[in-house]
Amino acid sequence: MTHRERIEVAVRGGRPDHVPIAVWRHFPGDDQRAERLAAAHVAHYRAYDPDLLKVTPASGYYGDDWGLRAGYKPNREGVRHYTDRPIKKAADWERLKRLDLSHGAYGREQHAIRLIAEAVGREVPVLETVFSPLSVARTLAGEQATVRYLREDPEALHHGLDVIADVTAAFVREVMGAGADGVFFSTQMATTDLLTVEEYEEFGRPYDLRVLEAAGDALVFLHLHGQNVMFDLVANYPIQILNWHARETAPTIAEARARVSTCLACGLDAWNTLAAATPEAVAREVHSAIADTGGRGHIVTTGCVMPVDTPEANIRAAIAAARER
Repeated sequence: MTHRERIEVAVRGGRPDHVPIAVWRHFPGDDQRAERLAAAHVAHYRAYDPDLLKVTPASGYYGDDWGLRAGYKPNREGVRHYTDRPIKKAADWERLKRLDLSHGAYGREQHAIRLIAEAVGREVPVLETVFSPLSVARTLAGEQATVRYLREDPEALHHGLDVIADVTAAFVREVMGAGADGVFFSTQMATTDLLTVEEYEEFGRPYDLRVLEAAGDALVFLHLHGQNVMFDLVANYPIQILNWHARETAPTIAEARARVSTCLACGLDAWNTLAAATPEAVAREVHSAIADTGGRGHIVTTGCVMPVDTPEANIRAAIAAARER
């Protein structure tokens, strides 16, 4: 099977010739120019031959055109350090503008997608990373500040989320036009560590669905970030693939397989196993995950990005282990 065929079978709940696998990472520094970001992703694809190519822009890229200021300090995750956030008081939500997506960071990401899609053609599905509107708000204001606005200035936050959702939905349509096969949709606030389910139902879900609607029939890979995630709340979203930190928080892989028919993307602990254990331990973890799903409706992945210093031998061990089964 081709990579694309393998993903299509997994999404339909079947078992392809072998269980698909994909891993991804940040490319700090390279992610500031479309050409370098594209080249880094194409090189990653050529080196490891994953069944799905998830494009990882600079962390917080979506906030740059709204005034987010960020830079790099050495860190294993490869994410940026935010030095100034544009939302400092409730009234600032009212000042958020609908952006011209042909320029700035959003324009750069569209160009990168176009270059990547041209390089890999139809070999492999290409997904652009987009974030839920409430996750974007979290970056623009800070996590605790966003929770405070949600509870103390809900009308102002709703105004901001409305603008963010419109811009994000428009960006999804643009990257589809640039050659992406779908989106990797990340939500970082759908956790009871931060919000109640009722709060996410009001401030998260309606804006999430507006963005996902813009994807139309494209492939949607949803990433639930963090611990104590609202798995059941998002499981009925219009998505094809569901990903969470399965080795670090509930539900377990076996529990998730019993609860939903959606294709599951899971199996590897990025930090404790893929980046830190032996190749043999990596292979065992892959085999264990496949045993929990029977290999049906399953893509082997990490819960989130792998560290930038992940040993090459471990990445290759993970891929080989998936392709044995």
